[in-house]
Amino acid sequence: MSGYDPTNWLLVFVRVSAMVAIFPLFSMQNFPVAMRLALATLISFLVSPLLPPLAAPPSSFTGMIGLLALEAGFGVLLGFVSRLFFYVLEFAGSLIAMEMGLNMAANFNPFSNTRSEAPGIILFNLGALLFFTLNLHHYLLVALQRSFAVLPPGGGHLSAALYTDIVGRTGQIFLVGLLIAAPIIAVSFLINVVFSVIGRAVPQMNIFVESLAFRILAGLMVFGLTLNLMAQHIVNYLRRLPEDVLRVAQLLGTGGATP
Repeated sequence: MSGYDPTNWLLVFVRVSAMVAIFPLFSMQNFPVAMRLALATLISFLVSPLLPPLAAPPSSFTGMIGLLALEAGFGVLLGFVSRLFFYVLEFAGSLIAMEMGLNMAANFNPFSNTRSEAPGIILFNLGALLFFTLNLHHYLLVALQRSFAVLPPGGGHLSAALYTDIVGRTGQIFLVGLLIAAPIIAVSFLINVVFSVIGRAVPQMNIFVESLAFRILAGLMVFGLTLNLMAQHIVNYLRRLPEDVLRVAQLLGTGGATP
């Protein structure tokens, strides 16, 4: 134990504060800012004594500002990775709403502080419930504490391996969101095919107006019946979040080299 080194503590505080600022659900508007600062301060006081002193402390004010900015960037990146799956839920909800014809009926989502469609709000609430039920907020905080072992304050740098990893994780938003919305997309496609055939047989029928009610009704039925399957997709992805945070921290600390 190195004791409370002020420089070390400040670097830890900046990284933790930046991560907590966009931490899943902790960053919503209803969560008090004072609680975020208190949480970041507590974690910093608990973690900083366990870290070795800086090998090369900054000798100037400009160097210290640059080091603080670097730590803030690392914290934002780790927070982005930990919150990535909630972007998946918003994307899946948008797909489902579009297929059901509900994309014009948007409401305020208190968790993301944005306007979302009804399916997106339902999926977001389900993800938030599973996030807390599985105690993932605890595991993510533990992953944050462990990240200082592979990415000490004042260390770390960007690399091609890190860029490839972040791009791959971001690309999974579309794949996982499409898998969650796949049953509703399939039913909507079948309804469109059926009404297209009916429209050819009865040209006088307004296919768009007549099919809208069927798309909404069938979409709601399939959405309710497959909610358990969606929850399994959500749980499988959520359980990986702490490991993903540590993996990104490892890539920052090693520059993509095998530790």
